[in-house]
Order: sequence, then structure tokens, then C-alpha cells
Amino acid sequence: MNPLHLIFTEILQVLIVLTVAPAFTGWVDMLKCWTQGRASAGVMQPYRNIAKLFVKDVVLAQNASWIFRFTPYFVFSTAVVAASVIPVISMNLFLAPSADIIVLIALFATARFFTALAGMDIGTAFGGMGSSREMMIASLAEPAILMSIFTVSLAGRSTSLLHIVQTFSGGVLVFRPSIVFAAIAFVLVVIAEAGRIPVDNPATHLELTMVHEAMILEYSGRHLALMEWGAMLRFFLFVTLGIACFLPWGIAATDNVVEIAAAVFLMLIKLAVIGGVVVLIETGLAKMRLFRLTEFLGAAFLMATLGVIAFFILE
Repeated sequence: MNPLHLIFTEILQVLIVLTVAPAFTGWVDMLKCWTQGRASAGVMQPYRNIAKLFVKDVVLAQNASWIFRFTPYFVFSTAVVAASVIPVISMNLFLAPSADIIVLIALFATARFFTALAGMDIGTAFGGMGSSREMMIASLAEPAILMSIFTVSLAGRSTSLLHIVQTFSGGVLVFRPSIVFAAIAFVLVVIAEAGRIPVDNPATHLELTMVHEAMILEYSGRHLALMEWGAMLRFFLFVTLGIACFLPWGIAATDNVVEIAAAVFLMLIKLAVIGGVVVLIETGLAKMRLFRLTEFLGAAFLMATLGVIAFFILE
């Protein structure tokens, strides 16, 4: 395989992820408005928000340390790194062999850690509250997603995401009971990781409900643009990670232009359907109280554990 073709495919994939992620968030928000009988700003609204923030000045608190300034760039960079190794449109990526699925989860966790540090750095009540809540949710969500990933890696006999996608592309393993349990757990965890209802509400600034918004409340200008764009990328990448693990059909196995174009088309269809499922979940459930999230994420961990048990018992 020509290395230049692999690098070109990788650059193309990163550009697609960077441009499609805001549209996916806009699609979910638009569907949510429609289901609630409200007028929508459209799919392009996230692009307008990001562009508006990039041209605004940055306002920093006097006691802001290097952590507060560094975090937006780090959060955005980790999302770009993840976008370069997750097989979104093609398996033939230059960095695909280094895509260990446990390392990917650790990468996302590191970005969350720095976001929580930045939330506490200024010393405001909202920032500390949001960081505390975020870490509590992380302590429940990360074991669940790791158990779900362990089930998938057991079935694929590897923690390499590329190997898992290649193994599951046949479609036979996906319908095993263990994989079904792992997929249910993964969906529940993605809702928490993306900060969607019932775990968090990305559209609110109410003190009693906000989690992620509380941590980035002191950001402005390009820093806020990078944080918001990074959150959209995080949501998109978790969804595409789920697609790669549980719905890998259509991901291009070669660097053929026609096959890659078909993979992009199928990816857009999958994203449209998944966005509809997310909206159905959000409109069908109310925002949970903070201390009830243990039940929600505990159910995710239980499903993932059942997946591991089912693998050893049935397979």
C-alpha cells in the first residue's frame, strides 16, 4: 500500500470529521426542535456560532493560569488525534495500526481531566461545581465503557480498533448476545459522555442542571470556540467509535475513490438515523437529578458486565 495514499486518506478523513461534526450536532438540535414543535435555527447554526466566537476577543481572568489557556487547544487537539485513528470512512489510514481502543478511551479521559482542571482554575463557584459533577459522572461512565470495550475486544480477539473493524465487517459477530449487551451499554455511556439528556442538558445555563457548561462558563472568544467545537467533535467521535465497533458495514477497506465516496454516503445515513434515535431518547426522558445518575450509569455497567459474562458462557 502506497504510504502517500494512506496519508491522503487520513487527511481527508480528518477534514471530513472537522466539518461534519458541527453539522451532526446541528442535525440533532434541529430534529429536537421539530419534535417539540419549535422553530429551528437549522443545521448550519453551529458553524455560525463557531465563526462568531473566533472573531471575538478573548477575555481572561487575572488569576487564570497556563492550564486555563492551554486546555482549549489540548481538548481540540485530542479530538483531532482521535479523528485520525478511528476508521470513520476508511480502514486504510496511516495511523490506523496505532488505534488501540483502550488508548482512545484514555485520550478522551485526559481531555476531560484538563477540562475539569480548567473549570476549577479560575476559582468560581460554577466552575468548581461543574468539575465536581463531571468527575462524578466520569467515575461511573468510564468503567461502563471499558467493560463494553472489553466485550468487543474479546469477541474481536484484539484491542486494536482496526482489527476489530476488519473482524466485524462480516456482520456475524455483531449479532451475538454479548455484543448486543455491549452495544446497549455503549449507547447509555455515549449519552453521558456527550452530555445529552437525561445526564446533562447542553442547552441550559441553570445552576442546578448544568455540568459541561459550568466548566467552560469563563471562556470567551477563540477559546470558547475551540471548547464548543471540541465538544461537538467528542460527541461525533463517540458515535463513530460506536459505528466502528458495532455497525462497521460500509467502511472502505481500500483507498479506492468510489469505495470511499460510498463509505462517506453510508456514514451520513448512519449519522442521520443515530441522530434521530438520540432525539427520541432526549424527548422521551426528562433530565435526571444528579444523584439518580448512579442508577442510569449503573445500568450501563450492568449491561456491559452481562456482555462479558455472556461471552464466556455462550461463546
